[in-house]
Amino acid sequence: MSRTARVSSIKEALVLPTIAVPVVVGESGATLSDAIANSGIAVPTSLSADWCRQQGLKREAGSTVVLRSVTGPAVALISLGDDDQSPTNYRLAGACAVRAAGEGSLAFLLPTEGITDPTSVAQAIAEGAILASYSFKNHDAPTSVDVVPVGVPLPTVSVHDDVTRGVARGALVAEAVNWAKFLVDSPAGAMPPRTLANEIDERLSQDAHVDVQVWTESKIREERLGGLLGVGQGSAQPTRLVYATYDPEPGATMPHVALVGKGVTFDSGGLSLKTPDGMMAMKTDMSGAAIVMAATSLASRLGLRVRISAITPLTENLVGDKATKPGDVLTIRNGMTIEVLNTDAEGRLILADGLSLAAETNADSIIDVATLTGAQNVALGDEVGALFASNDELASQLLDASLRSGETLWRLPLVDSYESHFESDIADMKNMGKPPRAGSIIGALILRRFTAGKPWAHLDIAGPARADGTRGYTTKGATAFSVRTLVEYLSALAS
Repeated sequence: MSRTARVSSIKEALVLPTIAVPVVVGESGATLSDAIANSGIAVPTSLSADWCRQQGLKREAGSTVVLRSVTGPAVALISLGDDDQSPTNYRLAGACAVRAAGEGSLAFLLPTEGITDPTSVAQAIAEGAILASYSFKNHDAPTSVDVVPVGVPLPTVSVHDDVTRGVARGALVAEAVNWAKFLVDSPAGAMPPRTLANEIDERLSQDAHVDVQVWTESKIREERLGGLLGVGQGSAQPTRLVYATYDPEPGATMPHVALVGKGVTFDSGGLSLKTPDGMMAMKTDMSGAAIVMAATSLASRLGLRVRISAITPLTENLVGDKATKPGDVLTIRNGMTIEVLNTDAEGRLILADGLSLAAETNADSIIDVATLTGAQNVALGDEVGALFASNDELASQLLDASLRSGETLWRLPLVDSYESHFESDIADMKNMGKPPRAGSIIGALILRRFTAGKPWAHLDIAGPARADGTRGYTTKGATAFSVRTLVEYLSALAS
């Protein structure tokens, strides 16, 4: 289902089938804004603790009770917990409102008195509602979310404008995330490297100040991308690389960020074959590519004053008669050689080429995103991404961005002494360390060698890239985890 969000009036809201009302819930019960009582909605301004307990309205943010009417709209009371300022709680409230509304249109009443940052709150409502409404099967079915600012007296013009800006931004952000989720959720047979490259090209070519190049295998060979070619040579599907640049003011001085995304459209493990269970969700292994291209597209649509070079190597890792064999040596664009002892550690091979290209852009910072290691999932689970960074300032900026986005990152160390784990007798390095030790750290250390000493961060999202079930505003399947964090980071740089 594809939802859009807009700001509307209470008159328009009253004719919609579902109206969402946020409430603050404490030990003594629930408190509704006076503006709600004056809006024409038949609900009291306070609800006793006994009533809340009997109806199941809890203090946890997102707890919901739906009051249904035969003739009027259904009213969904949605708990903000005891904090009516938290964008995280409003994001969750937006998601719960959508689920209460089902397939019908929805109005979310936003009491603005006392809200210190109406723009962020409105953005969070729109984000939560549109993210939660995503459905791969029905992604084109349109319906709407109306955000209605209310107050006593009526909201001022400036507050109304703040809400309008927030809703517009939230809708853009969530739509870009859902686009990336759709790419990741698409069956691998329907989204091979060539098709994925075309999908990216089709969207980003419509974005202002964005130039897109799709490299074919002949170009990839000319550019000496030995890691990408080596991984892809076991597949009949041709390898691609998408190189997109966003430059809103050519020649002007502004921050420049290089983004690199892993794009393995299906990962069988190569000759180091995965188990059948291990392959079931491997269409997700191109999440990094979808994420960095969604962030680039969104930077353009938000008009961010920042320069971006976005690079996504795209391939399949299969077991054809030309597949790379354990013990083979690949030469990366920067001239370094890698002995491939585990063909299932392929992401670092294609990212090595992508990072080498990124280092040549002279960007101020390089960030790569990848479903890189199962060890990340073991360490942090499926709700927290791993952050590695060569630069403390960059790490701090990304952690701050993750707090604003609601996507949790946890910084893990780059342990220099562990580089001895992947020394090779016949190449500059091996593509693996000493399993099962420090798998995520080893992967990050290998990637660091291709960043030419630039400020660099690596997001390993193997766990949070996919959700086994719906939770909050996260839908089952692909999550496109870190799109919103990257955009928060880019927005902070731009400002």
